[in-house]
Amino acid sequence: MRRGVLVVDDDPFIRKLIATTLEDVSRFDIHEASDGLDAVEVARRELPALVFLDVGMPRLNGIETCRRLRTDDATSGATIVMLTAAHDEAVQRDAEEAGADLFLTKPFSPLDLLRLVDRIGE
Repeated sequence: MRRGVLVVDDDPFIRKLIATTLEDVSRFDIHEASDGLDAVEVARRELPALVFLDVGMPRLNGIETCRRLRTDDATSGATIVMLTAAHDEAVQRDAEEAGADLFLTKPFSPLDLLRLVDRIGE
């Protein structure tokens, strides 16, 4: 069974890295968004099981996007992995309060990504 994954990052390289890595696994339907507002729309339409969500984005940051996904009945059950450029305890605390499940620090390798996905069982 194929699972939906939403990759949200304003950096097209990061979106491509995640999408290409997960497409190679071939059990995912990959959807992308370049900012938080688009992410909320795509998530409501596609109902992904897993969301990779950048913290720092234009229009709507990752923390607020996470909060909106968690408060929407249609998207509240997704596993949300926050993508962060640096380990910042305040950002991590804010993301956890917004409903984030896990964190992946940039830069990360495709192997790091696959290990994380395997760990959460998607």
